[in-house]
Amino acid sequence: MVDSVLNSESVAVITGGAAGIGRAIALEFAALGMRVVVADNRADRLTGIEAALKAAGAQDAMAQVADVADPQSLAALEQAVAERFGGTDILVNNAGIQPGSAMFGPVEAWEAVLDTNLWGVINGTRAFGPRMIERGRPGMIVNTGSKQGITTPPGDPAYNVAKAGVKAYTEALAHELRNTDGARLSAHLLIPGFVFTELNSRGRTEKPAGAWTPEELAAFFIERLKARDFYILCPDNDVTRELDQKRMAWAIGDIIENRPALSRWHPDYAETFEAFIRS
Repeated sequence: MVDSVLNSESVAVITGGAAGIGRAIALEFAALGMRVVVADNRADRLTGIEAALKAAGAQDAMAQVADVADPQSLAALEQAVAERFGGTDILVNNAGIQPGSAMFGPVEAWEAVLDTNLWGVINGTRAFGPRMIERGRPGMIVNTGSKQGITTPPGDPAYNVAKAGVKAYTEALAHELRNTDGARLSAHLLIPGFVFTELNSRGRTEKPAGAWTPEELAAFFIERLKARDFYILCPDNDVTRELDQKRMAWAIGDIIENRPALSRWHPDYAETFEAFIRS
């Protein structure tokens, strides 16, 4: 499936594609000779992106303002792509925000994060998926998750809830697609590590040593798509895949061992956790 879609015959759509990870992925698709569509809710950030995609190798390029929290906006985007290119082969539901949240903080922060980070993925899949299935062409839907949706560390509960939902939704989507007659689509969950973008710059202008660039992430993403990974678990300059796996194993172990929730950050389990990581 992947072999027959990562090529110049495909049309790729990336939401949240004006900057950061989304833009870097769009440029990787362009380098493969695809027709590439970038959608973002910031019109000013889309200036010049069509030219950049064509310079990178895209057969053709299109930029359109779209709000992933609005199903009608995404339906209009899908229709525009179908009218111009005949349809979509690759959908990357990447748009995301992280304004910060607190358990009993402003409800507006919760609503904004869930509307974009979770409902944006659902809205995008529902807008594009039916025609992608109907066309009968090889294709894929990629949803951008987060390690915070798996290990759910304290500090930003709205973001964790949204990204945990993306993980569950994408797993369900993969099952649905492989059991749908005529569907030649695969689903994939992109799980970035520490990537230096506007989303997490927090006023910094220089990339921290531990972070990857968006371009490093995008190159790894393409490599793992070619390997047909569902869980595209990305390392960075500080955290290896082995360390990620141990952290995730500990998190699920809280249920299996009936430990307190988030025991990794519980003072009674600090030494046990560190010993587990070193083992």
